[in-house]
Amino acid sequence: MYAHYLLKTEPSDYSLADLEREQETIWDGVANPAALKVLRAMKPADRLVIYETADVRSAVGTATVRSVEGSADEAPIVTIKMTRRLPRAVSLAQIKASALFRDSPLVRQGRLSVVPLNEAQYRYLTGA
Repeated sequence: MYAHYLLKTEPSDYSLADLEREQETIWDGVANPAALKVLRAMKPADRLVIYETADVRSAVGTATVRSVEGSADEAPIVTIKMTRRLPRAVSLAQIKASALFRDSPLVRQGRLSVVPLNEAQYRYLTGA
């Protein structure tokens, strides 16, 4: 069984278009202890939703975890691989309007850059 996560990115720093071009990248730059805990829980083949912040504020694509390296006392090195661009972006307004996300850290802790998703939330965002 795969776990599901949402990764937030600032499009001016690293966008879905960048990931599409490179196909694979190391997800780093996370400093928040709660977000680091979520990163440490990731395993290869876990499914990811890429969410662009700033003016976009939408879930825009999917990726998978290729590898996770590092010890418990350091920031993990998570390599992700592009899967696909979503056929329709799912805006923050749509996410907040869905009862599926009522208790999600995505809406309750808006500054968190890595958020766990349950199966229903993942399906809602990806249309899967």
